[in-house]
Amino acid sequence: MKRRTMLVLLPSALAAKEKRPTADDRMAFLRGMTAEYAKAKVLIPRSKKALGVDGAGKWDKDEWDKANTQYGPAARAGELVQITKVKIEDDNIELELNHGLKTGPKWYERVEVGTGNRTTPISSGQVAKAGTGIVIKYGKPIESLDVAEVKKLLAPILDFEMKSVTENYMEKLPEPIRKAIEQKKVVEGMDREQVKMAVGAPNRKERRTNDGDELEEWVYGRAPGKITFVTFTGSKVTKVKDMYAGLGGSTAAELLVQ
Repeated sequence: MKRRTMLVLLPSALAAKEKRPTADDRMAFLRGMTAEYAKAKVLIPRSKKALGVDGAGKWDKDEWDKANTQYGPAARAGELVQITKVKIEDDNIELELNHGLKTGPKWYERVEVGTGNRTTPISSGQVAKAGTGIVIKYGKPIESLDVAEVKKLLAPILDFEMKSVTENYMEKLPEPIRKAIEQKKVVEGMDREQVKMAVGAPNRKERRTNDGDELEEWVYGRAPGKITFVTFTGSKVTKVKDMYAGLGGSTAAELLVQ
Protein backbone atom coordinates (compact mmCIF):
# COMPACT_ATOMS: atom_id res chain seq x y z
CA MET A 1 0.00 0.00 0.00
CA LYS A 2 1.31 3.42 -0.93
CA ARG A 3 1.51 5.98 1.80
CA ARG A 4 0.09 9.39 1.18
CA THR A 5 1.57 12.49 2.70
CA MET A 6 -0.78 15.36 3.38
CA LEU A 7 0.50 18.90 3.90
CA VAL A 8 -1.69 20.85 6.25
CA LEU A 9 -1.38 24.66 6.31
CA LEU A 10 -2.60 26.11 9.55
CA PRO A 11 -4.84 29.20 9.31
CA SER A 12 -2.17 31.34 10.96
CA ALA A 13 0.40 30.33 8.33
CA LEU A 14 -2.05 31.08 5.51
CA ALA A 15 -2.85 34.49 6.99
CA ALA A 16 0.83 35.34 7.33
CA LYS A 17 1.45 34.39 3.72
CA GLU A 18 -1.48 36.41 2.45
CA LYS A 19 -0.37 39.53 4.31
CA ARG A 20 3.02 39.79 2.60
CA PRO A 21 3.13 42.32 -0.28
CA THR A 22 3.22 40.82 -3.74
CA ALA A 23 5.48 41.91 -6.59
CA ASP A 24 2.56 43.87 -8.04
CA ASP A 25 1.99 45.55 -4.67
CA ARG A 26 5.63 46.64 -4.58
CA MET A 27 5.53 47.97 -8.12
CA ALA A 28 2.33 49.92 -7.49
CA PHE A 29 3.82 51.41 -4.33
CA LEU A 30 7.03 52.43 -6.09
CA ARG A 31 5.03 54.10 -8.84
CA GLY A 32 2.82 55.87 -6.33
CA MET A 33 5.62 57.29 -4.19
CA THR A 34 8.54 57.91 -6.54
CA ALA A 35 8.79 61.51 -7.80
CA GLU A 36 6.05 62.71 -5.40
CA TYR A 37 6.41 66.23 -4.01
CA ALA A 38 5.66 67.23 -0.43
CA LYS A 39 6.03 70.29 1.75
CA ALA A 40 8.22 69.96 4.85
CA LYS A 41 6.24 70.64 8.03
CA VAL A 42 9.31 70.52 10.30
CA LEU A 43 13.01 71.08 9.79
CA ILE A 44 14.44 67.96 8.09
CA PRO A 45 18.22 67.63 8.53
CA ARG A 46 20.77 66.15 6.21
CA SER A 47 22.20 62.88 7.42
CA LYS A 48 24.61 60.16 6.23
CA LYS A 49 22.31 57.59 7.79
CA ALA A 50 18.62 57.73 6.86
CA LEU A 51 16.60 59.53 9.54
CA GLY A 52 14.42 57.09 11.44
CA VAL A 53 10.64 57.25 11.79
CA ASP A 54 8.75 54.48 13.58
CA GLY A 55 5.57 52.75 12.46
CA ALA A 56 3.48 55.27 14.37
CA GLY A 57 4.99 58.26 12.62
CA LYS A 58 7.18 59.36 15.54
CA TRP A 59 10.85 60.25 15.31
CA ASP A 60 13.80 60.80 17.66
CA LYS A 61 14.02 64.59 17.79
CA ASP A 62 17.41 64.49 19.56
CA GLU A 63 18.83 62.35 16.76
CA TRP A 64 17.47 64.74 14.15
CA ASP A 65 18.86 67.77 16.04
CA LYS A 66 22.33 66.18 16.15
CA ALA A 67 22.20 65.50 12.41
CA ASN A 68 21.19 69.10 11.78
CA THR A 69 24.07 70.38 13.92
CA GLN A 70 26.53 68.21 12.00
CA TYR A 71 25.30 68.50 8.42
CA GLY A 72 22.77 71.32 8.39
CA PRO A 73 19.18 71.31 7.10
CA ALA A 74 17.98 69.50 4.00
CA ALA A 75 14.66 71.32 4.12
CA ARG A 76 13.13 73.91 6.39
CA ALA A 77 9.45 74.04 7.26
CA GLY A 78 7.50 75.22 4.22
CA GLU A 79 10.03 74.13 1.60
CA LEU A 80 9.23 71.59 -1.09
CA VAL A 81 11.03 68.26 -1.32
CA GLN A 82 10.74 65.42 -3.81
CA ILE A 83 10.99 61.68 -3.22
CA THR A 84 13.64 60.66 -5.74
CA LYS A 85 14.11 57.01 -4.74
CA VAL A 86 12.16 54.39 -2.78
CA LYS A 87 13.66 51.23 -1.30
CA ILE A 88 11.45 48.52 0.21
CA GLU A 89 12.94 46.05 2.70
CA ASP A 90 11.26 43.31 4.75
CA ASP A 91 10.60 45.57 7.74
CA ASN A 92 11.26 49.13 6.58
CA ILE A 93 10.76 51.58 3.74
CA GLU A 94 13.51 54.04 2.88
CA LEU A 95 12.74 57.28 1.07
CA GLU A 96 15.44 59.36 -0.57
CA LEU A 97 14.63 63.09 -0.63
CA ASN A 98 16.12 65.37 -3.28
CA HIS A 99 18.66 62.71 -4.36
CA GLY A 100 20.04 62.15 -0.87
CA LEU A 101 22.92 63.60 1.11
CA LYS A 102 25.13 64.00 -1.96
CA THR A 103 23.09 66.99 -3.07
CA GLY A 104 23.40 70.39 -1.48
CA PRO A 105 23.26 74.12 -2.18
CA LYS A 106 25.49 75.48 -4.93
CA TRP A 107 28.22 77.88 -3.87
CA TYR A 108 26.36 80.85 -5.39
CA GLU A 109 23.19 79.98 -3.44
CA ARG A 110 25.07 80.76 -0.20
CA VAL A 111 26.38 84.13 -1.39
CA GLU A 112 24.79 87.26 0.06
CA VAL A 113 25.14 90.83 -1.14
CA GLY A 114 24.35 94.14 0.45
CA THR A 115 25.71 97.21 2.16
CA GLY A 116 26.59 97.74 5.79
CA ASN A 117 25.04 95.18 8.11
CA ARG A 118 22.17 94.32 5.75
CA THR A 119 22.68 91.52 3.23
CA THR A 120 20.36 89.49 1.02
CA PRO A 121 20.96 86.04 -0.50
CA ILE A 122 21.48 86.13 -4.27
CA SER A 123 19.39 83.00 -4.69
CA SER A 124 16.21 82.35 -2.74
CA GLY A 125 13.17 80.18 -3.17
CA GLN A 126 10.72 77.74 -1.64
CA VAL A 127 12.27 74.56 -3.06
CA ALA A 128 14.77 72.78 -0.81
CA LYS A 129 18.22 72.57 -2.41
CA ALA A 130 19.74 69.78 -0.29
CA GLY A 131 18.90 66.11 0.11
CA THR A 132 18.64 63.47 2.81
CA GLY A 133 16.92 60.17 3.56
CA ILE A 134 14.06 58.99 5.79
CA VAL A 135 13.48 55.37 6.77
CA ILE A 136 10.20 54.12 8.21
CA LYS A 137 11.03 51.32 10.68
CA TYR A 138 8.04 49.08 11.32
CA GLY A 139 9.87 46.69 13.68
CA LYS A 140 8.16 43.71 12.02
CA PRO A 141 7.65 42.33 8.51
CA ILE A 142 5.65 44.69 6.31
CA GLU A 143 2.18 43.25 5.77
CA SER A 144 0.88 45.70 3.18
CA LEU A 145 2.08 48.56 1.00
CA ASP A 146 -0.40 51.38 0.72
CA VAL A 147 0.63 54.79 -0.57
CA ALA A 148 -2.16 56.62 1.26
CA GLU A 149 -1.29 54.95 4.58
CA VAL A 150 2.40 55.83 4.30
CA LYS A 151 1.59 59.44 3.42
CA LYS A 152 -0.74 59.59 6.43
CA LEU A 153 1.98 58.12 8.67
CA LEU A 154 4.43 60.79 7.49
CA ALA A 155 1.87 63.60 7.80
CA PRO A 156 3.53 65.17 10.89
CA ILE A 157 6.71 65.59 8.82
CA LEU A 158 5.63 65.92 5.18
CA ASP A 159 2.48 67.45 3.73
CA PHE A 160 1.52 65.48 0.62
CA GLU A 161 -1.92 67.12 0.47
CA MET A 162 -0.57 70.54 -0.40
CA LYS A 163 -2.27 72.44 -3.18
CA SER A 164 -0.38 73.16 -6.35
CA VAL A 165 0.74 76.68 -7.23
CA THR A 166 -1.96 76.76 -9.90
CA GLU A 167 -4.68 75.68 -7.45
CA ASN A 168 -3.65 78.37 -4.96
CA TYR A 169 -3.59 80.97 -7.75
CA MET A 170 -7.03 79.94 -9.02
CA GLU A 171 -8.59 80.26 -5.56
CA LYS A 172 -7.51 83.90 -5.34
CA LEU A 173 -9.02 84.92 -8.68
CA PRO A 174 -12.32 86.81 -8.96
CA GLU A 175 -15.22 84.40 -9.43
CA PRO A 176 -16.05 85.39 -13.05
CA ILE A 177 -12.45 84.95 -14.21
CA ARG A 178 -11.98 81.68 -12.31
CA LYS A 179 -15.15 80.23 -13.85
CA ALA A 180 -14.15 81.42 -17.32
CA ILE A 181 -10.79 79.65 -17.03
CA GLU A 182 -12.50 76.46 -15.87
CA GLN A 183 -14.89 76.70 -18.84
CA LYS A 184 -12.03 77.42 -21.28
CA LYS A 185 -13.39 80.86 -22.17
CA VAL A 186 -11.87 84.32 -22.46
CA VAL A 187 -13.60 87.28 -20.80
CA GLU A 188 -12.85 90.95 -20.44
CA GLY A 189 -10.58 91.81 -17.51
CA MET A 190 -8.26 88.80 -17.91
CA ASP A 191 -4.52 89.32 -18.20
CA ARG A 192 -2.28 87.46 -20.62
CA GLU A 193 -1.42 84.59 -18.27
CA GLN A 194 -5.08 84.02 -17.46
CA VAL A 195 -5.94 83.90 -21.16
CA LYS A 196 -3.22 81.29 -21.71
CA MET A 197 -4.58 79.26 -18.80
CA ALA A 198 -8.04 79.35 -20.37
CA VAL A 199 -7.34 78.73 -24.06
CA GLY A 200 -3.60 78.39 -24.48
CA ALA A 201 -1.22 80.35 -26.70
CA PRO A 202 -2.69 82.15 -29.73
CA ASN A 203 -2.20 81.15 -33.35
CA ARG A 204 -1.20 84.70 -34.16
CA LYS A 205 -0.46 88.06 -32.52
CA GLU A 206 -0.94 91.50 -34.03
CA ARG A 207 -0.28 95.04 -32.82
CA ARG A 208 -2.15 98.13 -33.91
CA THR A 209 -3.02 101.65 -32.78
CA ASN A 210 -6.60 102.87 -32.25
CA ASP A 211 -7.23 106.52 -31.29
CA GLY A 212 -3.76 106.72 -29.80
CA ASP A 213 -4.10 103.52 -27.79
CA GLU A 214 -1.60 100.71 -28.37
CA LEU A 215 -3.56 97.49 -28.79
CA GLU A 216 -2.41 93.89 -29.03
CA GLU A 217 -4.67 91.33 -30.64
CA TRP A 218 -4.40 87.58 -30.09
CA VAL A 219 -6.03 85.49 -32.82
CA TYR A 220 -7.31 81.97 -32.20
CA GLY A 221 -8.53 79.56 -34.86
CA ARG A 222 -8.23 79.40 -38.63
CA ALA A 223 -10.42 79.43 -41.70
CA PRO A 224 -12.67 77.75 -42.48
CA GLY A 225 -14.23 77.91 -39.08
CA LYS A 226 -14.52 80.01 -35.95
CA ILE A 227 -11.89 82.65 -35.31
CA THR A 228 -11.65 84.47 -31.98
CA PHE A 229 -10.03 87.88 -31.62
CA VAL A 230 -8.83 88.78 -28.10
CA THR A 231 -7.87 92.45 -27.77
CA PHE A 232 -5.57 93.72 -25.02
CA THR A 233 -5.33 97.35 -24.00
CA GLY A 234 -2.29 97.49 -21.77
CA SER A 235 -2.21 94.27 -19.74
CA LYS A 236 -5.95 93.48 -19.73
CA VAL A 237 -8.45 92.04 -22.20
CA THR A 238 -10.83 94.80 -23.31
CA LYS A 239 -12.65 93.00 -26.12
CA VAL A 240 -13.44 89.45 -27.23
CA LYS A 241 -14.98 88.91 -30.67
CA ASP A 242 -15.91 85.67 -32.45
CA MET A 243 -16.21 85.57 -36.25
CA TYR A 244 -16.56 82.84 -38.84
CA ALA A 245 -14.48 82.60 -42.00
CA GLY A 246 -14.78 80.47 -45.13
CA LEU A 247 -18.14 78.93 -44.26
CA GLY A 248 -20.33 80.77 -46.77
CA GLY A 249 -21.79 84.19 -45.98
CA SER A 250 -19.00 84.87 -43.51
CA THR A 251 -17.96 88.39 -42.71
CA ALA A 252 -14.37 87.71 -41.66
CA ALA A 253 -11.58 87.40 -44.20
CA GLU A 254 -9.43 84.29 -44.13
CA LEU A 255 -6.40 84.75 -41.92
CA LEU A 256 -2.93 83.36 -42.46
CA VAL A 257 -1.81 81.47 -39.35
CA GLN A 258 1.83 81.78 -38.41
